[in-house]
Amino acid sequence: MTKLVGIFGYPLAHSISPAFQQAAFDSYSMDVRYEAWPVPPDDLERAVGKLRAEPYMGANVTVPHKQQVMEFIDTIDPVAARIGAVNTIARSGESLTGYNTDATGFIRSLRERGGFEPRGCRALVLGAGGAARAAVFGLIDEGVESLAIANRTLERAESLANEASPLMEGISAMPLHGDELSRIAATADLIVNSTSIGMRHTDSEGNSPLAGVRINPRSLVCDMVYNPQDTPLLKEARAAGARTLGGLPMLIYQGAAAFEIWTDKEAPVEVMFRAGESAMAESS
Repeated sequence: MTKLVGIFGYPLAHSISPAFQQAAFDSYSMDVRYEAWPVPPDDLERAVGKLRAEPYMGANVTVPHKQQVMEFIDTIDPVAARIGAVNTIARSGESLTGYNTDATGFIRSLRERGGFEPRGCRALVLGAGGAARAAVFGLIDEGVESLAIANRTLERAESLANEASPLMEGISAMPLHGDELSRIAATADLIVNSTSIGMRHTDSEGNSPLAGVRINPRSLVCDMVYNPQDTPLLKEARAAGARTLGGLPMLIYQGAAAFEIWTDKEAPVEVMFRAGESAMAESS
């Protein structure tokens, strides 16, 4: 029987996960099919429930479901519980376990593809959703010197800062505009966009979350948006003289960690990168 794995999200027109995950399964000649499953929020519980039986192995979870999905899973891995978001589900019998591989994927992408060591840095995270939570807790674990969170809705930034504050002193929250954001961006060593601003096939396509804000030319600017590969934010960052890192490496590394959870096999990372890059070239 062909096993099934897929990705829950809404919308999913931007996703290239089926391309690189299928390449990973195929590299091991596994009888597994990886599919895209667009699921609106009001249908998420039913969709997750289907995973409890054959032929399903599990699923990836992307926006906007990473926090809501936790309601419908039996066991939450301690890392995912601390982050407060799930991006990977694995089935064992009729039981479902939720994991978060975003944090490890993000930190690995910084080091291996960005040449950046986060320890001791001044970090600015844009956004306060599931991906932002992974970045925030991942950076805290790595020992950043300071951390600022900016979000369109200030209350969500403040809520995330309050959750993380027992782990680190001096976390600040601010709106995604204004003098305070400009001051932080001008001195940050690392700027991370975890919002969907600039993503293809969205209302914010073509926009930058830091439009008109001065970017520290000595910083690394990381955009978790991977479609398009060259986002408006990355263009702004290069114009400012900053180094840049697109979202594809994080996507591949978090996907590789998910693959290993489902299969207990070492993820074929280079195979996944080639398939992901090919899918990106086709989509553009």
